[in-house]
Amino acid sequence: MTILQSIILGIVEGLTEYLPVSSTGHLIITRYALGLDSSDALNAFDICIQSGAILAVLGLYFQRVREMWDGILGRNKTGVNLIINMFVGVLPAVILGLLCESYIKSLLFNETTVTIAWALGGIVILLYSRAREKSGKGFSGKPLEELTWKGALQVGLMQCIAMCPGVSRSLMTMLGGLVSGLSVSAAVEFSFLLGLVTLGGATCHDAIKHGSEMVAVIGWGPMLAGTFTAWLSSIIAVKWMVGYLNRHGLSIFGWYRLAAAAVMLICIWHGLRVSDTQEEPTTTKETMAAVSLAQ
Repeated sequence: MTILQSIILGIVEGLTEYLPVSSTGHLIITRYALGLDSSDALNAFDICIQSGAILAVLGLYFQRVREMWDGILGRNKTGVNLIINMFVGVLPAVILGLLCESYIKSLLFNETTVTIAWALGGIVILLYSRAREKSGKGFSGKPLEELTWKGALQVGLMQCIAMCPGVSRSLMTMLGGLVSGLSVSAAVEFSFLLGLVTLGGATCHDAIKHGSEMVAVIGWGPMLAGTFTAWLSSIIAVKWMVGYLNRHGLSIFGWYRLAAAAVMLICIWHGLRVSDTQEEPTTTKETMAAVSLAQ
């Protein structure tokens, strides 16, 4: 892998990780377009450049992270409640991942599944956005401080759907937060914070398991370049999305997903079969399942 290729992958990772469009699906297509064959080292690299996206959210939501740390120390009740809700939110995916990971990886990790998931996700976004607009709810709802453990469990159960590649963990956690009564901004924030646990666990797992292999095959230069660009592009994407969603809602992502599905369908029609040349980067890109069982 060249530094330029790693920079491109880092940009794609950073721009799509927290958007409800499925970073996994985009990385599949990008790696194919760059001519990168599948290997344990490259698959692990796709996971480990998430560290850039993690650092971006840690910086942008440092106050929330500090609240949780103070909660651990017993100095902040809000922080304690947030930690409980995050634990409840990731638990369903961990359990389902332990039970079903091999089944999901063997049957669902292919470009056809991604295409269908992109299209269905786009339709769901458009239908939900229209229903929410008609109901008069708009962008209003409860602040994150008022999220109950039952609401967090609802978010966690919806996150399990994102085990199917192409669905998007961010999409399901955002919708879960909205369905549980959170405002748009609160649902987005909780989705980002859950991502810290999901992505952090997956990154640590693959770094420990394949770290030496990544260094040998890829090298420190491309690894650092990809991580840096993932960090920078994540900051841009998160800031843009938060501002956009607070004014316009999710509809644009529904249309984007439908367009991406259409492009992918054309590629499949003309014989492009991504799964023939490379494997999916692993379930860890979309769910908490691979925090315990990545690759």
